[in-house]
Amino acid sequence: MSALTLLMIIIAYLFGSISSAVLICRVMGLPDPRQSGSQNPGATNVYRIGGRWPAILTLVFDVLKGMLPVWSSYYLGIEPFFLGIIAVAACLGHIFPLYFHFRGGKAVATALGAMFPVAWEMALLLIATWVIVFRISRVSSLAALITVSLAPFYAYWIKPKYTVPVIMISLLILWRHQANILRLAKGQEGSFKRR
Repeated sequence: MSALTLLMIIIAYLFGSISSAVLICRVMGLPDPRQSGSQNPGATNVYRIGGRWPAILTLVFDVLKGMLPVWSSYYLGIEPFFLGIIAVAACLGHIFPLYFHFRGGKAVATALGAMFPVAWEMALLLIATWVIVFRISRVSSLAALITVSLAPFYAYWIKPKYTVPVIMISLLILWRHQANILRLAKGQEGSFKRR
């Protein structure tokens, strides 16, 4: 591993550690998402707390946290496997943010952003999967779980060289959704009702 690659892994983690949800809620005078709603600092919980626009801003910034480090590394000529590791580092930053007492979100949006620069076709497939499952179920966590479970298969089909890092990211996200999986199994997971 080159010094440049190691530097980009560190930068990806530090960039991923910026908690968009917490900062946007502070700026907009909303409750701390780590202490309100589902207590998860992510776009879905921000939507519950503050509505559409704070949630959209959170989503955009969370996507950029994954996209920018990987895109920069791609243009720096870092080889594919390590681009995947850089994507994992950005997700780890989101899940265990250095600046926010290591209490982060579930990294779904950050993982999606990390995949755009190297496999936009896969990213579009993931978005389509999430949207379809969410429109049917109205359960954000179920849509995320099905999407990340399919991600390694999409990677193997579209960009096989990224399969191992995608598996790593998927396992991380599934692990972060343990409580959601238990609630889904008990039929207790919250949903967004149709309006």
